[in-house]
Amino acid sequence: MSKKKLGIHTICTHVGEIKDEQFKGAISPMYLSTSYEFDNVDVKRYPRYFNTPNQEYLSKKIAALEHAEAAMIFGSGMAAISHMFLAFLQKGDHIVVQNTLYGGTSNFIREEFHKYGIEYTFTDGYAVSDFEAAIQSNTKVIHIETPSNPLLTITDIKAVADLTRSKGIISTIDNTFASPVNQNPLDFGIDVVMHSATKYLGGHSDILAGAVASTQEHMDRIWNVSKNLGGSLSDMTVWMLERSMKTLALRVNAQTKNAKKLARFLDKHEDIATVYYPGLKSHPQYQLAKTQMHDFGAMLSFELVEGIDAIAFQKQLHLIKSSMSLAGVESTMLLPAETSHALLTQEQRDAVGISNQLIRFSVGIENFKDLKNDIKQAIAKTKIASFA
Repeated sequence: MSKKKLGIHTICTHVGEIKDEQFKGAISPMYLSTSYEFDNVDVKRYPRYFNTPNQEYLSKKIAALEHAEAAMIFGSGMAAISHMFLAFLQKGDHIVVQNTLYGGTSNFIREEFHKYGIEYTFTDGYAVSDFEAAIQSNTKVIHIETPSNPLLTITDIKAVADLTRSKGIISTIDNTFASPVNQNPLDFGIDVVMHSATKYLGGHSDILAGAVASTQEHMDRIWNVSKNLGGSLSDMTVWMLERSMKTLALRVNAQTKNAKKLARFLDKHEDIATVYYPGLKSHPQYQLAKTQMHDFGAMLSFELVEGIDAIAFQKQLHLIKSSMSLAGVESTMLLPAETSHALLTQEQRDAVGISNQLIRFSVGIENFKDLKNDIKQAIAKTKIASFA
């Protein structure tokens, strides 16, 4: 049966599993060998070549989920995105980058690209006109992130893909916040999609990994760079990631359902100044999000009203963990200014609207009422302490 005809739960469960031909086990065997026979074999396997059995088959699952011809897995999300950039950029080239995106990506570009002689421009905004205005004669790549980290801005995927195609430019996207469950950018014409697989693909806060998916031609180009840089993933972690992804759609759907309810609750709360969530009708790109997302995702951000300290609030939470990273089955909150975007200067954060009061909320699978009550009690206790 064609993979495109399979439902997403079936893809998560079955595509990319390795059949245990010897003992007929129900799950994929784990191949930990770093050394494989080279003579009279179809594939010369080596972990740094991203083609051990577990690496190869997990990549098939990721490709199927993103409607891609091929995929690769990496040691982290930053390994994935850096290998991707370096595959399509060389000395003298220029990249246009969305201004609202993960701080680690911004820092990598600002800290490393000059060493390679690669030029870059961060857009003024995230409308397609902002990307077009930043294009130069030597532009080779346009990179977007939607929904963005941490402000949940929405970029028009098809409009950017159409623009890049008309100019002969490669388009790349960070699809981590949406996950393949809620968004498939390749269907809108984007060339290359990447994920921090540490997040939703792993989903249990115990795996560090990255993924890239595209056409076979583009993936061959990425592989040619990646085999030299060596950012591959251990097969133990690969096996754990494949196991975790069997429940990907179940987890993300449950988290998204909770996030929609919590966004509406926070939006009506008198002590919440602003809520950033594309599923709210008040979100400026709500209609656009509806056209390109299957659902609105499980990430949101919000700001407390003046006088309620964001750090003090998080210390009063009982269920929701004050923790770095995101997308685990447990709900977490953090301050981007102190974590994900701490590598940016205060001026850089101010320029893209990341205040010191901004809280990023990764919604888990707990019961909605329990999460709501945890937030309510934390706000109440923080207010008492603030005005005591």
